[in-house]
Amino acid sequence: MPRRWLRLGIDVGGTNTDAVLMDGDQVLSWHKVATSVGIADAIVAAAGTVLKQGGAAPDQVAAVMLGTTQFTNAVIERRRLNPVGVLRLAAPATTAVAPMSDWPADLAAVIGDSHHLLHGGLEFDGRQISAVDEAEIAIAARDIAAKGISAVAITSVFSPLDAAMEHQAESVLRQTLPDAAVTLSHRIGRIGLLERENAAILNAALSELAIHVIEAFSSAINELGIQAPIYLSQNDGTLMTASQAARYPVLTFASGPTNSMRGAAVLSGYSDALVVDIGGTTSDIGLLLDGFPREAAMTVNVGGVRTNFRMPDLLAVGLGGGSLVREDGRCIGPDSVGFELKKRALIFGGDSLTMSDIAAAAGQMSLGNRDRVAELNCVQQALATARTMVEAALDQVRPSAATLPVILVGGGAPLLDGFAIGGGEIVRPDHGQVANAIGASIAMVGGECDRVFSLDGISRDEAVAAAKSEAVSQAREAGADAGSISIVEIDEIPLSYLPGNATRLRVKAVGNLSAAGI
Repeated sequence: MPRRWLRLGIDVGGTNTDAVLMDGDQVLSWHKVATSVGIADAIVAAAGTVLKQGGAAPDQVAAVMLGTTQFTNAVIERRRLNPVGVLRLAAPATTAVAPMSDWPADLAAVIGDSHHLLHGGLEFDGRQISAVDEAEIAIAARDIAAKGISAVAITSVFSPLDAAMEHQAESVLRQTLPDAAVTLSHRIGRIGLLERENAAILNAALSELAIHVIEAFSSAINELGIQAPIYLSQNDGTLMTASQAARYPVLTFASGPTNSMRGAAVLSGYSDALVVDIGGTTSDIGLLLDGFPREAAMTVNVGGVRTNFRMPDLLAVGLGGGSLVREDGRCIGPDSVGFELKKRALIFGGDSLTMSDIAAAAGQMSLGNRDRVAELNCVQQALATARTMVEAALDQVRPSAATLPVILVGGGAPLLDGFAIGGGEIVRPDHGQVANAIGASIAMVGGECDRVFSLDGISRDEAVAAAKSEAVSQAREAGADAGSISIVEIDEIPLSYLPGNATRLRVKAVGNLSAAGI
């Protein structure tokens, strides 16, 4: 009988596209190709190779899990973004600070200034700031339509508590713009108006690109003859369907490093560890807790914009396989040859000294022609510089003085030598070079509740139970197997500056992908 339940994990990065074929936690085959050939072509090349090497037919693949940096790169590079109409339901409150007030000028210019401050919004306990005025929403909709804008972000104060006003505004808006790509902020961000509004605007700005990218992914998978459902990995280590990703592309931000950390946990067997993911341009360093990346507690900056949706707490260092080496090895990066490594590195006949050249000269990496770097006299200095860069970053990420293992993954992992770094044992798991694709393939399904509760009317235990129930319900609706769902994180923050004995509860639940979903 042919094997079933095979999973195809694919990570589409800016430099490489990695694919891995998994049977449970067993790696059957893996392959890397350069993303520069194009997204669809890279997926077909990488995935087609792992199917052939793994001896699997397309109909044996039960699910395809994709991770991508396409949307993050679009924001950082200010390309392929569409203008956005912004509706904020809060007047007469919040009018002193306009939407996008602290955005970088070049990014704000791309999004445009079609902003409308309208009546609505709630206090933290659910009381209205003011009632929604449907007439002024209709006027704003006509103004947005007249400007030819087809993407809209709607934000209401404290909408994560009660989203009725955002839904009401969308209903009125669609009478004028029936086909608009509408982003409601409560579906993306957390408590915190400006940061949640920023996240909603970014999501709306990516709406057209999201459709094209998801279509490219689907086309590539269909070309391979695979009929399995497609999932995209989110930045909290869980999955969403391709249709959800088309609606909420911002939830893929930082999913690549997250996948690498989840892959590192599975490959190494460690649930608590420090992870160093060394790619072509940067090294992403983070902390694993219970097998998942520690989430950032504060606002997260994306392309110069403050947001507050879930993101892993990562520190990026300008050290990668393509990083340029200067000053006799005392200066590395942050600039890199990127996907042009095989054109510009010395070991490939180029004229740029990179960290891949250093690793090859030291015998730590089998790549290119080592004879071309045999006479380098800065190898040991460059290796020492690289180690110092990583040790400094580990000290910043480490939660305490306690010793933790350091898991090295990514294609650039051989850049670091030795058996220990920063006081922790170095772990180099098998298949670590494709930890990102492995992390995507084993990703779970999650749900989250982030609400402010007033404990005047209910007990703390009742509030926690309600938050847990909501998180579990969201995980189940997202496709998790009900029997596998567990609570993996509970954060409680008493809000002493608010009346009513208020407390903020954030609960995260995860579970395995249901067989019914596949």
